[in-house]
Parts: sequence; C-alpha cells; structure tokens
Amino acid sequence: MFIFKAKKQEHEDELYHEYGVLSNCGYIFRAFLKYRKSLIGLLILGGIAGASMSYIWTFIGKLVVDIIERQAAAADKDIMPLVYLVIITTAVELVMMVLNAYACKELELGYYYTRLCMVRERVAKVLGMEYETLETPDMLDRLQKAKRTTAGQNGAAQGFMRDIQTMMVQFTCIITAVSIISTLSPWIVGVILVLSVIQFEYFDYIRLKDKEIMWDAMAGNWRKLEYMSTVSTDFSYAKDVRLYGMRKWLGAKQKEVNADELRRWKQSRQYWIYNTIFSSGLTLVQTAVVFGWLIYDVLANDLSIGNFILYSGSAMTFSGNIQQFLQALGGMRERSSRLDDLRSFMDIPNPDEGKKTTPIPKSDKYVFKFENVSFKYKGQDKYALKNLDLTLEAGQRLAVVGLNGAGKTTFIKLLLRLYDVTEGRILCNGIDIREFDRAEYYELFAPAFQEVEIFAFQLSENVSMRTADETDKELAEQYLRDAGMGEKLDGLSKGMDTELLKVLYDDGVDLSGGEKQKLALARALYKNAPIVVLDEPTAALDALAEYRLYQSFDGMIGDRTAVYISHRLSSTRFCDNIAMFVAGEMVEYGTHEELLDKNGAYAEMFHVQAQYYVEDGTPDENETPAEDTEGGAVHE
Repeated sequence: MFIFKAKKQEHEDELYHEYGVLSNCGYIFRAFLKYRKSLIGLLILGGIAGASMSYIWTFIGKLVVDIIERQAAAADKDIMPLVYLVIITTAVELVMMVLNAYACKELELGYYYTRLCMVRERVAKVLGMEYETLETPDMLDRLQKAKRTTAGQNGAAQGFMRDIQTMMVQFTCIITAVSIISTLSPWIVGVILVLSVIQFEYFDYIRLKDKEIMWDAMAGNWRKLEYMSTVSTDFSYAKDVRLYGMRKWLGAKQKEVNADELRRWKQSRQYWIYNTIFSSGLTLVQTAVVFGWLIYDVLANDLSIGNFILYSGSAMTFSGNIQQFLQALGGMRERSSRLDDLRSFMDIPNPDEGKKTTPIPKSDKYVFKFENVSFKYKGQDKYALKNLDLTLEAGQRLAVVGLNGAGKTTFIKLLLRLYDVTEGRILCNGIDIREFDRAEYYELFAPAFQEVEIFAFQLSENVSMRTADETDKELAEQYLRDAGMGEKLDGLSKGMDTELLKVLYDDGVDLSGGEKQKLALARALYKNAPIVVLDEPTAALDALAEYRLYQSFDGMIGDRTAVYISHRLSSTRFCDNIAMFVAGEMVEYGTHEELLDKNGAYAEMFHVQAQYYVEDGTPDENETPAEDTEGGAVHE
C-alpha cells in the first residue's frame, strides 16, 4: 500500500507485540468503559457538534447568495428572509459551539482521568513483577517506554484518545462533503482523495523514520537522562558531589547525554521540514485543480454563484478534512506503536500467574535446605553461587560472612526467592520453594537490608509498612524504642505521626544512616515473621553499638530463625553456625570456635579484624566485645 515505505523495524523480541490501530482503539474504548463510561456519549456529541460547525456556513453562504439573487430580480425587495436566515443560523451555530465546548471540556477531563488510571495500572504491574525480571536493563528500557506512553497530557496515550475524537469529527465532515461534491462531479472527489492519500503516505513515511530515530533509539538514553536528573537533584548525593568537586564532571556527563538527544531531535525536525514542503506543494496543486474545474463549470455549464460557493467551500472543507483525517490516522498509528510498547509491557506474562501452587505448610518451625544450588545472573557466564549445600534449621542463628562479591547477598536473594535458582533446588520443610505462591512465601520473612529505603509517609507507617488504619502505633513505637530509637522519638513533636522526608512535607524529618538502620530492625520486628534476615542493616553503627543492638535484637526475636550477614565479628560470636563464602562458594561451615581451630579463611578474616580491636583497647578473641565499654569501631 505504501508509496513511500520506510523500513519496518524487525522485532525479534517475543515479548513485543504489534496490536494495530483497531486493536488499540478497542483497548482505549475498554478503558473508557472501565473508568469513565460517559466518554462514549460525549464523543458522539462532540463529533456531531464539531462537524456541524465546520459546514453550517458553507450551506448558509449558498442560501445567502441565492436569496440576494432572487431579491435583486424581484420588484418588491424584502431583506427579512435574509435577516431570519442569519439569526437562525447564528443561533444554531451558538448552540453547536456551546455543545462542542462542553463536550471538549468533559472529554479532556475524562481523557486525563483515564490516563491516570492507566498509570496506576502500570505502577501496579511494576509492583507485581518479579524482582529478577524487573532488575535487567532490557526490562528497564521497556518500562521507560511504557512510562513515556502515559507521561503527561501530550503523551501517546492521551494523544491517542484525542485522535479518536478528531477522527470522529473529520469522518462526519468527509461523508457530508462527499455527498455534496458527488452531485457536481465524482471526479473531483477522486482527485482530492488521490492527492490527499499521496500526501498522507509521505507523512506516514516521515512518521516511521521519526519513530525509528527517536522513539525506538532513545529509550536507553532517556533512562540515562532520568538517572542524571536523579543524581543532580537527589539530596542523598549532595555531599559527595560537593566534597569531591563533581559538578563539572556531572555537568559534562549531562551534556554528553543531552548532545545525543539534541542530535536526534535535529534529525527528526529535518524530516518534518521535508514533510511540510511536500505537503504544501500538493495542497497548491489540489487547490488549482478544484478551482479550475469549478471556474470551467461556471463558464461552460452556467453553474450558479451560490452553487459555486457551496461546491468550492465543500471541496476545500473536504480537502482539509481528508488531510486532517489521514494525518490523524497517521498520528494514531504513531501513537498506536507507542501504545504497543505500553500494552506489550502490561502483557508481559508473570511466570507464577495461573500456576498451580502448593500451600505453604502451617508450622511453627521451617527448615530450609539448599541442595547443590548454583546461580548465575542473566547475561553472565560466571556463577555468582556454585554448588551450595546448606541446611538452615528452625530457630537457628546463622552468620553468613565473606568479602564483597563472595556470594552472600546472592545467597539471601535465593533464600528470599527474589531469584529462582539456576541449578539445584531449595526446600522448605521438604517442598521445593518454587512450588509455593511467591507472595505467600514472602510472608515467611522479615528482612532488614543495609540500604534502608524510607518512604514519605508517617513514621508509624514506615515501621508497619501498612496504611495508617492498619497500623498498631503503640506496637510500632515499642519496636522503635527496642531498636534504639527512643531518644530520637522523644525529640519529635508529632511522635509516631511525624512525616518523614521533605519530598512531600515541608516539615518532613530526615533520618541519619544509623537511624534508618534502626528503623529497618523495627520493621523486621513488627512484621513478626518466622524467619528474620539481616543483610548488614547496622553497618552505619560503630562495632560496640552494633554488638549490643544485635544482642538485644537476638533476645527480642525469641525462637525465630535468624540469618545475619555482616563483615564484623559482633554478628558471628553469638550465632549457632557460620557460613564462610569465597568467590561464590561456601568454603567453611561451623561454629565460631570450630572455624577458628581450622585456621582457614574465617580465622584469617577474624584475626585481621581483631587487630583493630586490640589497637583500640578492646578485648582479644577469647573475650566478648560487650565486656569492654571503651571499644572502638572495627575497620572493614
């Protein structure tokens, strides 16, 4: 069909689907029916009112001329018919204007609301996706495209809704014009249609080229722009930026990213300049053909002046509307391709969806067994964890130690089932954890991570991770005090109702690194899950404070299972067993004393850290750090 055919981009990606304009129209109409049913009736009203406004004066122009001609030839001149015609036409036009303005206002509000509902659907999709799936750069690019589809009132989603409205008006105008012009000559309709189609085909060619060089190519760059924006505006980066003199460096990075976008924008605008020149030339040819034909009819076939006005006005209206219709169609196709990005993202299957699951055994004790477990991250050749055999007994305290990159965090991600194993299996009370519903499985764990995320909600909600109505504020406060936040709480005028962060609240409170980590411990206590996982949540505390807090925390969790990840000695001395990881493999396993006797990797790490205890006046390896009140920080 295409005269000017841009190379169609091949999508080998099985997760990407080209739904097409009609399918996407159905998608939008289903969204209207789901979120704002009144939009359907408003679209019909706007189509009729908008088309009437386009044609009413074309008809009236002919009638005015006809009345003038009759009155000029009559002996008794009477202008009242002309006055009545103008008054009635003005009244009808005014009614149509009011109806059209009302429909447009309500439609725009409806589009806005529907788009926001689509944004909520997209956010819900992201929140429900598997951690492993969402973490990959490829999936982040997909998300970036989906976000831009629903971004702002001029984005693809809301623009597509406006296109539907525009096309309904144009289609009504086109049918009316064709009915009028065909009484003069169907050939004029054919000429206008052919030239308009050629003009549209070139427009569509430019549209496809623009999508190729901008929309498809810029997804990764937009992710970079968003990251640079975060780095330059997020207060958590502010100290490093200033103290390391990073302003010029970051500015250069920003300039580099912007330069690539600017280059593509220039190329894009150049294509649209070509389209404007081509379109203007064809419009000139089309106008010459129509008026030439009508002038010939006036001279050769005695076409009346009134009909000349009617046909010329209808021809120009038809020409303008057919071009707008086709361009709106082209715009719809462009925005439709972006809706494809959104719908493709929304339709990414959840491997667990519809999967038959096994109920998690109801028990007070859960035993986890790693059987020859290996794991490698997507796109990586090297195993992050290799041939791990380990049993975590119910009620056990397990310390997982090792240098950075040893596989400790990967071990935790597999235990929590943020990732599924590449090889082997993990059993919970004898059942492969992949047989469980993932959300139900998460309920078994109360984690506290080193990077503690604070939400711009009330302090109590940041502990419970629930809405205010579902939060037991007294219990949340108790756990905060147990975690060492009592002094901070006493200094807050709003207490547990204090809003955190200044992102949403002018009087929002920021927490220090140590306070955030104590908050994380309070969260773990509040959740009251049977297994507690602490992934270096106290790294911001000094060694003695960490040890005392761990001892206190260990007493509060009772007989629950606990996994501690830390570089420090204080988290290993009171644990039942210690797993030492090196380069993705567990090289040692046993009690603190057993591993010291082996004089292997754990003993070496212990003695290296013990040097700092001795230098700071703290006890040697045979004493507990809690006995010394002058202990200093352990350097890692």
